[in-house]
Amino acid sequence: MLKQMLQENSGFESILRLFRRLIPTSILRAVLPIYHWKLATLGAIVYGFPSRKLKVIAVTGTKGKSTTTYMIARVLEEQGIAVAAIGSLGYKIHKREWPNTLKMTMPGRMKLQKFLREAVSAGCTHVVLETTSEGIAQHRLAGITIDCAVFTNIHPEHIESHGSFENYKSAKLKLFKKTKNIHVLNGDDPYFKEFRAMPAKQTYVFGMEKGAINQRERQIKLKLVGDFNIYNALAALDVAHAYALDELKAQRTLEAIESIPGRMEYIQREPFSVVVDYAHTPQSLELVYQALAQNSKHEIRNPNEARNPKGGKLICVLGSAGGGRDTWKRPKFGEIAAKYCDEIILTNEDAWDEMPEAIVDQIYGGISSMKNDEWRMTNVKKIMDRKVAIQTAIHDAQPGDTVVITGKGSETSMAFASGKKIPWSDAEIARETLQK
Repeated sequence: MLKQMLQENSGFESILRLFRRLIPTSILRAVLPIYHWKLATLGAIVYGFPSRKLKVIAVTGTKGKSTTTYMIARVLEEQGIAVAAIGSLGYKIHKREWPNTLKMTMPGRMKLQKFLREAVSAGCTHVVLETTSEGIAQHRLAGITIDCAVFTNIHPEHIESHGSFENYKSAKLKLFKKTKNIHVLNGDDPYFKEFRAMPAKQTYVFGMEKGAINQRERQIKLKLVGDFNIYNALAALDVAHAYALDELKAQRTLEAIESIPGRMEYIQREPFSVVVDYAHTPQSLELVYQALAQNSKHEIRNPNEARNPKGGKLICVLGSAGGGRDTWKRPKFGEIAAKYCDEIILTNEDAWDEMPEAIVDQIYGGISSMKNDEWRMTNVKKIMDRKVAIQTAIHDAQPGDTVVITGKGSETSMAFASGKKIPWSDAEIARETLQK
C-alpha cells in the first residue's frame, strides 16, 4: 500500500500544492528542499537502494545531454553490456524501450527509484541518466550512488527557476561534488576549471582543443552534422575509456549512428532538406543554424547582395516555451534567426499558461531590433497553429533549400493552459506533409 501511494505520489503532491498556496514564498523555499530530499530518500529505502547494484553514469550540461546519453548507451550496449537509459529521448531497460511522455527530462523521485529497481531486475549492470539542474536542485538524486559524472558544457539557462546563472552552475557542480569515482569533463568549456576542481578518483578530459581524447587525435568521422556532435562523441569515448572498453569499437559504433530522434534529425535530404531539432537555448539554436548553413553551402551574407542560387534558402520554424521560464532568451532567438534565416515562421511551442501570441511577439521584437546591416531582411510570418506553420515551411521550400523546425525535437506532446496536453510530433507532421 505504501509503495503504491509513493509510486502515484498523489497524496504528497496534493499536500505540496496546498502548501504552495498557503505558505509564504520565503518559508516555502526553506521547506521544499527538505521535502524533496526526504521523499527521494524514502523512495530509495522503499525500492531497496537499487543504484548500489548498478554503475550509474549521470550526464549533465546545458546542451548535448540527450545525445551524449544516447551515445554512451549505444557504446555500452554494443560491447555486450546490459544497459538502461533514461532522459528526454525516452526510456530503455535492456532490450525494452518506450517514449518519455512526462515532459520532464528526469522523472520524479519515486519513478526514478522504481526505474532503477526494474533495471536491476532486468539484469542491467549500467544505467545512463540524463541529469538536469532542476533534478539536482530538487534532490532527485538523493539515495542514488553515482559512479560516473559527465559534463558536456554550460551556458545560461533556467535563470528564472534557479534565480541566477551562478545558482544554475552551482546545481550542476553538486553532481560532481556528489560523484567521487569518475569525472568526464569538457576541457574546452570556459567553466572547465570549476568542474575540474571537484575531487574524483579518476578524471578524464575531452575536447576539440584540450583533453587526452580530442578530435585531432581521433579523427572521428560522424554521420551526424555539427561540431557539437563531435564533443558529444568525445565524451562517450572518454566514458568507454574510463570503463576499459574497446575504444576503436566504440568509435565505430559512434560513426555508424545515422540520426538521433529530434536532434538534427533529417526527415528528408532531397530535393530539399527538412530537419527537426530540439534547440531551445540561444547557443544551441545558433549552432544548429551554423551547422545547417555549412552543410548546405548556405552562407551568411550582406543583405544587399543577391541570393546565392547554389546555396538555397534556410527556412526556419521556431517558437519558445512558456510557463514563465527563460523569457530573456526569446528576443535572442529572434536576433539569431534574423542573422541566419531567409524565411522565419514564428509559431506556438508549449505555451502553458502564457499567451502564445505574446511569446511570439517577444521573439519578433528581437528580429525588429536588428539594424538593416545586421540581418538579412528576412521574410517573417506569424502562424500560431504549429502544424500549419510546419506545412507552410515545407510548401514554401524549393530544391536546394533547408527547412529546420526547432524547439520540440522528439517530444511527444504539446502543452497548453491549465495543464492540457495533446499528442504531438514535429517529425511526424513533417513526414505527413512531405507524403501529400
